[in-house]
Amino acid sequence: MDPTALLPVIEGVWRWSVWNEPRKLWFNGHVLEIDGQRVVIDPVDLTDEIMAGIGPASLCVVTNRDHARAATELCIRTGARLLVPAPDAEALGLRDAQLLDDGDLVAGALRVVAIADAKSPGELALFWPERKLLVLGDAAVGKPRGSLTMLPDDKFADAAAARAGVAALASLDVEIILVGDGDDLLASGAAALASLAPGAPRAPANPGAPGC
Repeated sequence: MDPTALLPVIEGVWRWSVWNEPRKLWFNGHVLEIDGQRVVIDPVDLTDEIMAGIGPASLCVVTNRDHARAATELCIRTGARLLVPAPDAEALGLRDAQLLDDGDLVAGALRVVAIADAKSPGELALFWPERKLLVLGDAAVGKPRGSLTMLPDDKFADAAAARAGVAALASLDVEIILVGDGDDLLASGAAALASLAPGAPRAPANPGAPGC
């Protein structure tokens, strides 16, 4: 299935997606505009129309070892600098990438947050405090709309620890969550993260960006 058009999520944030039939989910790439820079995160399949919408990207961030997706193509076509998690760099095998570690800043605004006990050792989130916005790769899935769930337990060495690692992100002041897989959350992000802790009650669904 061809990718969707580049769609607005909130002001200064866009998404485009490719439908994954086996998992019944949208796989998403996101574009964030930060102080005049375009930052692309986990880009999925590209078309000329999407490239025109993205414009002159400055940075391309890959959040984990399984999200290389179209990152190399995007960097070749735009000249964007590639950034990848340091612990996942060897597994990704992407050339000329800058390595990211916990606490680093991307574009002067996005704080890198390492996620403990995730599917890959380098899994990271990007936190934009000014916008109360968090970007996730594979740490959690936006499904059903307005809620978060985890990948299947067999994706993790310790599923309970993985849940706790993602739930710990609830300590951040988060409202909006952009996800690599599924539907973005537009409100009550911290509550949705906390609901993933082992034994925690399910949080009520909140507004989610509609699927493409």
